Amino acid sequence: MKARRLMLAATAGLATLSLGLTACSNTSPGSTSSSTGSTSSTSAASTSTTAKTYTIGVAVIVSHPSLQAVQDGFEAVLKEQNVKYTLIPQNAQGDQANAATIASSFAANKNIDLMLAISTPIALALASAEKTRPIIFSAVTDPVGAGLCPSWQQAGPNITGTSDLNPAGKPIGMVKEAIPGAKTIGILYSSSEPNSLTQVKSLEEEATALGGVTLKEQAITSASEISTGLQALAGVDAILIPTDNTVVAAIATVIAFGQEHKIPVFSSDTSPVNQGTVAARGVSYNALGRRAGEMAVSILRDGKPVSSIPPEAPSDTQLVVNPDAAKTFGLTLPDAFLKGATIVTTQQ
Repeated sequence: MKARRLMLAATAGLATLSLGLTACSNTSPGSTSSSTGSTSSTSAASTSTTAKTYTIGVAVIVSHPSLQAVQDGFEAVLKEQNVKYTLIPQNAQGDQANAATIASSFAANKNIDLMLAISTPIALALASAEKTRPIIFSAVTDPVGAGLCPSWQQAGPNITGTSDLNPAGKPIGMVKEAIPGAKTIGILYSSSEPNSLTQVKSLEEEATALGGVTLKEQAITSASEISTGLQALAGVDAILIPTDNTVVAAIATVIAFGQEHKIPVFSSDTSPVNQGTVAARGVSYNALGRRAGEMAVSILRDGKPVSSIPPEAPSDTQLVVNPDAAKTFGLTLPDAFLKGATIVTTQQ
């Protein structure tokens, strides 16, 4: 009897230890002093009480409306498809070192079933840290050029997703449509973001093909250099911001500079337009997130191999214009430019 009691006590002790280890592994692994984010549970409605609850690590390079729209679209699909899930959200606060730390913590957390990487820097960090579990990226401009996927027809072994590549947007042409007399367009971008380097090259090619316009490019390496970078663009006819995470996250600073110097600010991303840029002809980031969510459902619930889902880029663009914002820069837009556009106002 004494031996039986000892055996029961040992069994109970092992069970307690097991529960303790499980609790530790469920703690958000990426929460450090240099990055923000905490574990949060979000469960979609489910018709089955026995359905698996998936753990999804979501990492973003920095907070701004476009990247949040990706996550919103992603989660909306999971809810619509009755997929139960728990999120581990992490934000690198624009710091690549934080991105690497988050990626390492996700890779070490064996409870994570799938990782969502929102933006190129985060996708690169996760792809480097995790080689087997599925990674879905979104808002990655050039996944092939960045080395995430071997081609547009083939996913990586464990990574695929949706791109915000938008050659049909023709942003230089858009600025010329809004300001026919514009001869010099300033481009502010982060040289540390591969997605921005891809876009700047595309803008140069468009400007050359269009003719009659000169680009004044100003690279920065961090958010702390934005004000200095803007000063270098004083005197241009317009400023165009590509889908650069560092600059878009500080778009209010760019808009304030443009208003002060009467230099209209345009964006390649539609989200900043209702924050006060003049216009953008871009893609829907919510739609990018929704397609990424559909990929995740196929992988998690239906067992589809990641490698069988090629990366995708949208083919549709939308012209979004803020005439009231244009006036704050001293610009009156041509009627032809407004025709067929989606009109928005600045949100306070």
